[in-house]
Amino acid sequence: MTQAIELTVTQKRPLTPSSVELTLAVPEELQTNFAFKAGQYLTLIQEIDHAEVRRSYSLCSAPSQNTWKVGIKKVSGGTFSTWAHDVLKEGASLSVLAPQGHFIISPSAEDQQHYLGFAAGSGITPIMGMIQEVMALAPLAKFTLVYANQSPEEAMFLEELELLENNHPDRFKMILFYSRASVQNTRFGRIESGTIKHLFQNELAGVTFDQFLLCGPEQMIQTLKEVLPQFGASADRIHDELFFSSAEGALEVKEGQCALTIVLDGESTVLHIDKNTPVLDAVLKHDLDPPYSCQGGVCSSCIAQVTQGQAQMIKNQILTDSEVAEGLVLTCQALAQSDQLTVDYDQA
Repeated sequence: MTQAIELTVTQKRPLTPSSVELTLAVPEELQTNFAFKAGQYLTLIQEIDHAEVRRSYSLCSAPSQNTWKVGIKKVSGGTFSTWAHDVLKEGASLSVLAPQGHFIISPSAEDQQHYLGFAAGSGITPIMGMIQEVMALAPLAKFTLVYANQSPEEAMFLEELELLENNHPDRFKMILFYSRASVQNTRFGRIESGTIKHLFQNELAGVTFDQFLLCGPEQMIQTLKEVLPQFGASADRIHDELFFSSAEGALEVKEGQCALTIVLDGESTVLHIDKNTPVLDAVLKHDLDPPYSCQGGVCSSCIAQVTQGQAQMIKNQILTDSEVAEGLVLTCQALAQSDQLTVDYDQA
């Protein structure tokens, strides 16, 4: 299992009034372990008010830049984001897990694809790294970005994106939406069904896209998944990452207890848990050290393999149908459906 490493924050740069960019120093001897693909995230760990808090933040830098940067937007009531924005100082250290995540691209010199990205708010962070990687490594590829914010002042990386557009006018195009500001050469409103259709009937009319990259709130992603197939996007070419999910599954919670066997770092531990307790909660309560981060079913850090018994997830926005059929579960969302259950973190 990947262990957390202490990394130093070498720079804390304001992006907007409510967001910052952190640059982390990765020692040369650890750079192989921290190698990443464009779109992956880091899990940051910090003790805040006497409690360990873990949060996942996408790398907004490109792998080819050999830098590790994350963008953090301050969220109302957000423990980690508020601490990072208001308290964290340059020179401080953070416990960090190695890069993870399946929302990725790997452009190369032979890449001739045209990528279409949709981002809202802090959803720009993984896509920012993707755009930079395409511009740096794939001279024959193109990238179109549809980016929504409340106003220019709240748009993370706006100046950097405008510079990329100026430097690569034939390869990178940006379409901006603002919901609370009227700005010349931009659109007023949000990324919704009507505005998406209007884009494909106007600015994007006749353009063929090869990959569709979506990152932002759940409603935007659901709408895009419904509309994009109408304009030639097959399901296997639509890739998304949620930063927040509120959807609750219609799961029937079983009553009674379960004998839960946890396989972690080559050792097996048997726990007796209530079936209405998520597997991850039970594991953490017994002072084991499984991989996890968001605890909300949004990241993929806590994936494990069910090798005996049955478990169902309260919600799942990460795993594909085939992965679920193979027995993979998000343990933060998994409830036991049988009297005996074995969950193997080492096989995931």
